Amino acid sequence: MSDHTSALSAAERAHVLGQALTWMREFRGEIIVIKYGGHAMTDPQAQRAFATDIQFLYHAGLFPVIVHGGGPQVTAMLSRLGIDTPFVDGVRVTTPEAMDVVRMVLTGSVQRRLISLLNESDSLAVGISGEDGALLRARRRTGRAADGRLVDFGLVGDVEAVDPDPIVELLAAGRIPVISSIALDADDPSSVLNINADAAASAIAVALGAAKLLMLTDVEGVYADYPDPDSLVRSATASQIRALAPAISTGMIPKIEACLEAIDAGVEAVHIVDGRQSHSVLVEVMTDDGTGTMIVPDPPDARASTTPDRKD
Repeated sequence: MSDHTSALSAAERAHVLGQALTWMREFRGEIIVIKYGGHAMTDPQAQRAFATDIQFLYHAGLFPVIVHGGGPQVTAMLSRLGIDTPFVDGVRVTTPEAMDVVRMVLTGSVQRRLISLLNESDSLAVGISGEDGALLRARRRTGRAADGRLVDFGLVGDVEAVDPDPIVELLAAGRIPVISSIALDADDPSSVLNINADAAASAIAVALGAAKLLMLTDVEGVYADYPDPDSLVRSATASQIRALAPAISTGMIPKIEACLEAIDAGVEAVHIVDGRQSHSVLVEVMTDDGTGTMIVPDPPDARASTTPDRKD
């Protein structure tokens, strides 16, 4: 695990394992989709801790599915190659030249590093792209600038359809799918599009009927009064999160939207998890208290507005 466990007594370690057993029983046989990103993807120690967490989930009888992007790595490579890619409304305008770099970095660098770590002890992980087997299809994104002009984002898409069969086949074969966030262009199958990894993870979780969707990020979770750390929301319903929208940081909004889309489409719980915290995935799934923010559907009785239990 980590050096934190070395400070625990034998009795404390036994208690932690006993707590984990409860959640192993609860989620055994369930699909858990994890969006891998942020600090967890860039720090070597965090990468290794994440890989250990995924191996633990697998051996505990869960079916982990990993979806990843690679924005910082793509930016670094584009800069190294002298390719200028402006951002509009926080979205990278992706030219055909830039798209070649996106594909190369996501599937040839970020994905290979994670697969290498996952396969150190067991040959479990298999890397695929959203374009493989037409797993993901998307349509080009359009938007309007403040003056009303149409904005061309280039080869940037929004997920329109998911074919879960390639993932299901890998899971049935005892593999851990590691999926890069690239999609086929629904209007031109010879072309591929760069898609947001949060949105891709959300759509995949829905298509697989996942029990949980975990989003790794670089903050503790959702703040009711950003950036006040004391306002961290530990658990909330979808309606309660929507009511917080004016207070949520701008950078968190796309992630929140992806989370709510998953909840609205039937995913039982979505967790926004601090990837800077060692073994945050394991803490969230296998302990009573968890970490970060858990979002669950509204109760059937719309009048009920109580905060949900942490492990609904």
